[in-house]
Amino acid sequence: MDTNLKFDISQLLARPIFRSAKLVAGREGMHRPVGWVHVLEITNVAPYVSPNDLILTTGLWLKQNEQDRFAYMKQLIDQHAAGLCIEMGTSVDAIPKEIVELADLHHFPLIVFEQPVRYVEITQDIHALLINRQHQFLKELEVYSRKLQRLTIESTGIAQILRAFHEQTGRQVLYFSSLDHSSIFYPALTAKASSPISSFLQRQMDARALSAKDVSVLTMNTQQLLVVQPVICFGQTFSYVGILLHNTPEITESLTLLLDYTTKAVAAITLRTEFLEEKLSRDHNEFILDIMNNRIENEDQAQARMGLRQLSKGEYLFAGGIIEIQHTADTEPITIEADKQDLLILVRQLLKKHRLNSLVMMQNNRICMLCSKEALHKDSQANLQATLQRLVEELRESANESHASSLKLYAGFGKLRAQISESSRSYEEAQQVIDVARNVAAYVGCIFYDQLGVYQLLKAVPKLSFLTSYVEDHLGALMAYDREHHLQLIETLDVYLACMGSKQETATRLNIHRQTLYNRLDKLAILLGEDFLETDKRRCLEMALMAYKLK
Repeated sequence: MDTNLKFDISQLLARPIFRSAKLVAGREGMHRPVGWVHVLEITNVAPYVSPNDLILTTGLWLKQNEQDRFAYMKQLIDQHAAGLCIEMGTSVDAIPKEIVELADLHHFPLIVFEQPVRYVEITQDIHALLINRQHQFLKELEVYSRKLQRLTIESTGIAQILRAFHEQTGRQVLYFSSLDHSSIFYPALTAKASSPISSFLQRQMDARALSAKDVSVLTMNTQQLLVVQPVICFGQTFSYVGILLHNTPEITESLTLLLDYTTKAVAAITLRTEFLEEKLSRDHNEFILDIMNNRIENEDQAQARMGLRQLSKGEYLFAGGIIEIQHTADTEPITIEADKQDLLILVRQLLKKHRLNSLVMMQNNRICMLCSKEALHKDSQANLQATLQRLVEELRESANESHASSLKLYAGFGKLRAQISESSRSYEEAQQVIDVARNVAAYVGCIFYDQLGVYQLLKAVPKLSFLTSYVEDHLGALMAYDREHHLQLIETLDVYLACMGSKQETATRLNIHRQTLYNRLDKLAILLGEDFLETDKRRCLEMALMAYKLK
């Protein structure tokens, strides 16, 4: 397929109907594309001229004064018209020198017909040419689209799509994975030839120079352009498809359309591959259940089962985690199931993106996972937690973009451990993190068990009835008073203790007058006793307040 649908001034002058035409100015603008042709004899042309329009006139505007003539030409130039054709002998016999100089200055083609010509024949000729070219391209694009559909059905190989793209354009094409940074070139290139291209694209991706949704045009050097488009699935960029152009030609609409069709075909194959991987993940489900139920007897076998290589030195860090999916009450069941599958696939892709060894399983409305990373230095634990934090943020961001307010995600990870066999407790810890984040506003952003502080102890209490009784013993009088008088004594006590007894700060945080606070503090002293700020009693009250928030 000829991907260059561009029709410019040089090709225009080669048409038979322009045999008698003469280019008198703007020779440097011979490359200007011609998108349409029409006749304009009025002087206020700006509202009626679009970029790449070729304007035909008899030169009536040249009979205006010098200032108006300049204004007419400037309008055409500023509107990025393709050029101007003037018929000599009908209205004018010569073109002023200053008009020629202005056209040359702006590389604006000025074409004259020294003999009468029928402008209707010019418009018919050029319009027929442009329309036929576009029609032919659309026919060939339809054939290409069907070919891509057939290839996506017959194979899961991306190389076949790249080959079809190359055959369609005759250009060097490439595929670059943003997950594992691997590259595929078609036709194949030597390592010496492909390495600079891959490295360049990697640097551009690291520098966030690539568009997240649209085509990016990257200048590799004075002789080469790299045009790439992201492959997007579930709101995440999985990879890029690109084409290498030499001698910096103009990026045409036809080329970007072909690239867009190709990218969507690669996205379809990527999605299908992910669903195939989903079918192969049943053994992961069994493995995670074995871990949860503490059925791991041999650590070496367990690590081999997870696909981990034996380390000559150092160890692995393992993080057991849960992503809990909560839909609104009015969400349709079919939508819930579709969302769960989409999020499961997205979690797998994000784990790959962040280069984490992992097992993933969907269990009701929870995605359970076990992530591992080599512990290479003293910062490995902090680095792994930072990676998991980014993963959760990206997951929530994608969910917010795709599902708005229809669902909410909670995430929790247990303590990092050095062995798979020790990880069974991690899932209980992860669920405790989610429970605290759901009920305690101060911990809404917490996703790690070792950041729960005293809530680790509170969640470890085996019987909920004990915590309920404990809260009632220490806060029961305040709770009863609040129910009857709506005085917010529980909140006042919580903020007062958090402010270390500072009345001014407490009043500010509660947004109440100082005298109102004094009245509440007097009531607290009556209900709790004057000694409620003494160390032992204060500790009991603080624990009771924390347990109260878990109710």
